[in-house]
Amino acid sequence: IMSAVAFELLPLNLHPFSQSTPTGLDCVGRSRRTSSPVIPDALDKSALTDDVGSEEDLYEDFRSSNHRYGHPGGGGEQLAINELISDGSVVYAEALWDHVTMDDQELGFKAGDVIEVMDATNKEWWWGRIVDSEGWFPASFVRLRVNQDEPMEDYPLKAEGGREEEAGSGSRRLGMGQSTKDQMRTNVINEIISTERDYIKHLKDICEGYIKQCRKRADMFTEEQLKTIFGNIEDIYRCQKKFVKALEKKFNKDHPHLSEVGSCFLEYQTEFQIYSEYCNNHPNACLELSRLTKVNKYLYFFEACRLLQKMIDISLDGFLLTPVQKICKYPLQLAELLKYTNPQHRDFKDVEAALNAMKNVAQLINERKRRLENIDKIAHWQSSIEDWEGEDVLVRSSELIYSGELTKISHPQAKSQQRMFFLFDHQLVCCKKDLLRRDILYYKSRINMDEMEILDVEDGKDKDFNISVKNAFKLHCPDTEEVHLFCTKKPEQKQRWLKAFENERRQVQLDQETGFSITELQKKQAMLNASKQHQTGKPKALSRPSYDFLLHQKPPSLPSTLPQHQLFMLAEPKRKPSNFWQNISRLTPFRK
Repeated sequence: IMSAVAFELLPLNLHPFSQSTPTGLDCVGRSRRTSSPVIPDALDKSALTDDVGSEEDLYEDFRSSNHRYGHPGGGGEQLAINELISDGSVVYAEALWDHVTMDDQELGFKAGDVIEVMDATNKEWWWGRIVDSEGWFPASFVRLRVNQDEPMEDYPLKAEGGREEEAGSGSRRLGMGQSTKDQMRTNVINEIISTERDYIKHLKDICEGYIKQCRKRADMFTEEQLKTIFGNIEDIYRCQKKFVKALEKKFNKDHPHLSEVGSCFLEYQTEFQIYSEYCNNHPNACLELSRLTKVNKYLYFFEACRLLQKMIDISLDGFLLTPVQKICKYPLQLAELLKYTNPQHRDFKDVEAALNAMKNVAQLINERKRRLENIDKIAHWQSSIEDWEGEDVLVRSSELIYSGELTKISHPQAKSQQRMFFLFDHQLVCCKKDLLRRDILYYKSRINMDEMEILDVEDGKDKDFNISVKNAFKLHCPDTEEVHLFCTKKPEQKQRWLKAFENERRQVQLDQETGFSITELQKKQAMLNASKQHQTGKPKALSRPSYDFLLHQKPPSLPSTLPQHQLFMLAEPKRKPSNFWQNISRLTPFRK
């Protein structure tokens, strides 16, 4: 999600176009260069209900005019930026991240640096200047400043010692006695209100210009396809309409800098979580659109919808990217608003709280996306386990919390066994390593963690099992009095397991509070994809992708201070093939 933020262009204060949509979506008040044909007034919406043949005849002129559907880089904002530059206006951008370069033709900078944009013709690389240095830099690393008329001396400068110093006093006055900071707050408030209004118009165009027309063509689209393409964007539209009304009630038209909009974001922070479903579905929407637009009748149909709704020259997948960008943009806007809000302002505390709230919403959306991506890896892991029994892991679980090797002691003879254990939310899965091929695991059992309590066992003789133990803990079921005794090799390993069990309970509680769940369709699709990756008749050994996510993706529930090398892999790496072991494995006594 954060990668989408970088491509957003904050509007220039002196010109009336907004940044609520991806490049090229807003051109309010500005002329637009376009090569797409305009539908004459004589052509009404009934044309959309014609058969396939008439549609192709109707849009024959698209091909003859060399029209490019959804051409990259053809955007209103980018065009407007270049027009401003060519007119002699100075356009500033603020660096979001450091840009380190070894190329003398590239412009290096640090996060927070202010760059003068001199050429934005290319969509991905812009030409800019910092002091006396000029060069190319990635457009995704910067955002245009909200206040293009903000004096440069108001920006903090780097002193020789690395300490930031304010070059401007901030007490300067503009216009009718209004301070610089109040003027800047006015600009940000106006920006928030205007972009919300433009965003509502954009959502309305999608719902009425595309979805409504698609539903009329049951011969072309099923409801399932429409759900895949548009997700829950209609729910987002309804939510945003209420939100913009709340904003407008708090907007002070006569003195915008006195507006108190922070409470609106706090009021709607929970409702904004519906963006999670949309963002998670967006990759599927892009795939479905890519598949459909390979067929001319769909390509022409979507273009007709755009032209009849009088939307600018961007393909449907570009329009559908807007909600993903929008939810990421709120923290940026609120951070800008807080920057120009005095601590004595009545809105200060609400804006500060709203900024944290919207950061949490964005973090929640990112976390849910990560969890959904992990279900494919969990399904692939399960498909690699031999002799699996019972329900799939994904029926109850969606997160691998921890894994490692433990000694399990069982009744009645207190027999000890070395086993690999995998702690998911709601369950602990037990597997056995193959005697010869240690990268192959066999399913043995599982424990329902919802019924268990964790007991720390002191070193010494255990009265339940009547044996001496060290580095031990128990899983105890109060209802059935079922007891499982486990031992680790080292004390620190025991502590990590105890912490992992705490994290598992915390994860379950968090999922209940936030309403996180995996749909049945998502579970089935993940298992289906995993089964396709394995060829029948061959041993199913653990492959790298099935456990790499343990090494490279620490679950957020684990302590951030835990060293990477202390995380256990799902299994040991494959050993180099040896003729000796191949010959040994052919001997009957060694066969499993």
